[in-house]
Amino acid sequence: VCSSTSASSYVYIYIVPLSAIPKMKFLFLGSAAGLMASAANAFTLTMGTGNTYGRLFRISTWGESHGGGVGVTLDGCPPRIPLTREEIQVDLDRRRPGQSRITTPRNEADAIEILSGVTPDGITIGTPIGMLVRNKDQRSGDYLDNDMKVAYRPSHADATYDAKYGVRAIAGGGRSSARETIGRVAAGAVARKILDKYNGIEVLAYVSKVQDIEATNVDYSTFTMEEVDSNIVRCPDEAAAEKMLERIDEIRKSGNSIGGVVTCVARNVPAGIGAPVFDKLEADLAKACMSIPAAKGFESGDGFAGTLLTGKDHNDEFYIDPETGATRTRTNRSGGIQGGISNGENIVVHVAFKPTSTIGQAQNTVTRDGQEVELRGKGRHDPCVLPRAVPMVEAMVALTLVDHLMMQQAQCELFPNEAAVEDLPNPMGTTAHREGGPAQGEVECVGRSPVDQRIDEE
Repeated sequence: VCSSTSASSYVYIYIVPLSAIPKMKFLFLGSAAGLMASAANAFTLTMGTGNTYGRLFRISTWGESHGGGVGVTLDGCPPRIPLTREEIQVDLDRRRPGQSRITTPRNEADAIEILSGVTPDGITIGTPIGMLVRNKDQRSGDYLDNDMKVAYRPSHADATYDAKYGVRAIAGGGRSSARETIGRVAAGAVARKILDKYNGIEVLAYVSKVQDIEATNVDYSTFTMEEVDSNIVRCPDEAAAEKMLERIDEIRKSGNSIGGVVTCVARNVPAGIGAPVFDKLEADLAKACMSIPAAKGFESGDGFAGTLLTGKDHNDEFYIDPETGATRTRTNRSGGIQGGISNGENIVVHVAFKPTSTIGQAQNTVTRDGQEVELRGKGRHDPCVLPRAVPMVEAMVALTLVDHLMMQQAQCELFPNEAAVEDLPNPMGTTAHREGGPAQGEVECVGRSPVDQRIDEE
């Protein structure tokens, strides 16, 4: 509490929940007279500028590509979870540069340091987990000793960052660099551990398309990380992977770049995760995945292809699993989400990535002071972001699922549903089981009379 010797002068202190800080506005008022004139004289400071994601399970990433390092602060992690540096490093090694000839040759070990939130013997304590990766092999001269320090790379964030801030980190692209995703992937590794512990939930992604070359021989329910990582393209369809690699090599040798699609599957997600209207699970997944550098498109389930079907063809018909008695769907065109809420089937999303902006061919552009010039990209860059985008997509999907699981626990499972078994909805999804097995006479609907429904919806 602060006071002054003058009876007409006061200092006003506002106490607010920490959860309100990212979006709150501070009003600095100097006196009683100032309070009356606050509308005219108040200084407004808005906190939170797009570096934080999540509600209950929340990450904030920080650092630039050519700075001292990059990292993440993860808040909301449950306590008493075994967690080691080596577990996190597995995902970072899949993301790091210099893996193969079709990724950037920048040589970074990306060794993770856990700064807080975990005991020396590897147990989370419920407080924020701070993680850091120090930059070791940045070459700022590739950007500062040529025209790239004044000319904007076409379709890169150079120009828009300058338009927003009036200044930008020229070397390495600063926060717009894919190096920012180190923090996401590190936090995603923690989320992956939580998901597995909660319900055996797996989150796996792979490169499903490079330009017009598509992987068609992949079973969403059975493909493994080992199959994905068996080739440098990260595609479990071996025949398609060979064609993809040939195309990437062809483009790379010409000094150009290439894009495509990453498909991600989340298995064993229980039904009921997500929320109606603005917090739909697929809406939050879209935001999460579209925040990844170079992401330009998002589809859930059949996505745009579903528009070519009729309702009869597109609908996922329900049936009762004869072994578990749970409600299941015969197809999964919905991608495991209906009405913004998970239905217990595999969650399937597709993320489109554009070709890398920085290329070795000459392009027309402009300088910061408005002069038209020709620019040829220098430095070390990915000719195709897709192989390294796989762990990035996995991380963002895992982070979103943990956040929604926590929200489900907080709202709908704070008090147990004590209704009689016969009054509960039939369990739903791949991991659900009906107590006592399938209900009598409800295993198969074929041959029974259709159930008529009177529908009156807007």
